[in-house]
Amino acid sequence: MPYRINHIHLKSSDPRKTAEWYVTAFGFKIVTDETRVFGDRFVRCTSEDGFAVNISGARTNERLGPGDAQPHHGLEHFGFDSQDIEADIARLRGLGATLLEGPTQVPKGPRIAFLKGPDDTRLELVERRTPAGGCAWGLRSESGRMPRSVPRPSPRPEHPWSPVPVRRRRSWTGWSSGARCPGCRST
Repeated sequence: MPYRINHIHLKSSDPRKTAEWYVTAFGFKIVTDETRVFGDRFVRCTSEDGFAVNISGARTNERLGPGDAQPHHGLEHFGFDSQDIEADIARLRGLGATLLEGPTQVPKGPRIAFLKGPDDTRLELVERRTPAGGCAWGLRSESGRMPRSVPRPSPRPEHPWSPVPVRRRRSWTGWSSGARCPGCRST
C-alpha cells in the first residue's frame, strides 16, 4: 500500500484565529472547531484541494515551545503554489506575514519565497513558470500544447489551471525515483 500524507498539524496559542488567517490567506475551509478530551481546542481545516490541516492549542498540562520560522531541523516549512508570487507576497504581508527570503529564481526550477506566518510558521510560495512549447511538468508536443493523455489537476475557482501535478511533482533534478515524465518520457 502506498503511504499518503494524512494531514499537517499546527499548534497555536489561538487556534481559531490562526485557522481564520489561513481561511483568508489560502482559502482554507474550517470543518470543525471543538475542545477535545485532551483539553485542547482543535480546529480541523481543509485546503482548497482537500488536504487536511489541523490547528490546536496546548493540551492540558502541555507546555509548548516557541515557533521557529527560521530554517531548522525537523518539519521546517510547508509550501503553497502561487500563480503570481509578488502579488501573493504583498497580499500575505497585508495579512501580517513577514517576508523572510526571496523571491528567488531556482536554476531550471520555480521561483520561491519564504514568509513567516502565524505562530512563527515558515511558509513557502512556489511559482512555476510555463516554458515556451511546454508546461511546468517539462512536457512537450509538436503543437506546443500539453498532450491530451496527460492527467491534469482539477481547476480551482479562483485560480486558472495550475500546471503543477497533484501527486507526481518534479524534483529539482528530474522526476523522482526514476519515474518518467508522462509527456516526453524523459527521466
